[in-house]
Amino acid sequence: MKSDIPKALTIAGSDSGGGAGIQADLKTFTAHKVYGMSVLTSITAQNTKKVLGIQNLSPEFIGLQLVAVATDFEINSAKTGMLSNSSIIKSIADQIKRYKIPKLVVDPVMISKSGARLLEKEAEISLKNDIIPLAFVVTPNIPEAEVISGIKINSIEEMKESAEIIKEMGPVNVLIKGGHLQNNINAVDIFYDGDDFYEIATKWIKTKNTHGTGCTYSAAICANLAKGLEVIEAVSKAKDYVTAAIENSFKIGSGHGPLNHFHNIN
Repeated sequence: MKSDIPKALTIAGSDSGGGAGIQADLKTFTAHKVYGMSVLTSITAQNTKKVLGIQNLSPEFIGLQLVAVATDFEINSAKTGMLSNSSIIKSIADQIKRYKIPKLVVDPVMISKSGARLLEKEAEISLKNDIIPLAFVVTPNIPEAEVISGIKINSIEEMKESAEIIKEMGPVNVLIKGGHLQNNINAVDIFYDGDDFYEIATKWIKTKNTHGTGCTYSAAICANLAKGLEVIEAVSKAKDYVTAAIENSFKIGSGHGPLNHFHNIN
């Protein structure tokens, strides 16, 4: 009997502290009542303060994990997170195309909350050429969007300009996350579908506990797409979810604490 439960796949690194990466993604899928599957790309030794070390899995084994999932499970949507080098990116891109993985959300993870580089410098070109063109939605924050688009962003209008440049690289939709503008009034994101711009705003929450925000946001979009929501609704609901998760975040450890992924579950 075929199950009708929505199924989502995360392709990302592991966070031993549990606040970001694969752990955050699977928590977010569960909170959205979506069955979560995973392909592990890297193992990090990290906590709320810093990343102590990174161990990448081989591109061949990463690809094999994706083969294992894609040949046995229906995948309604997928997301990528930490893809640390060009060999890993190319391996994932090849399998995504081979198995026609639908509704791919690409979170172009580059730097951790503590400042550790999670994407090797040489892999930035591969990110732009090999994985972003496959995205149904690509979700850079402002520093990531600056690297990808090549322009400095200090305003909403420059966010829109960056979104237009990134859209030309091939993704279906672009979401520029505006949290780094820190206007202390609203956190405004820009969604661009190639025709229209949408401003998605929620209240600004002043807190140190924001570890895993980008992972959680992209995973929530992925979960909503797996459930069949239209893209703008999927993004809008994900924005509300992650805002509430930040508002109800934890003070765990002595650095940037994690979000409360289960704030919406009674």
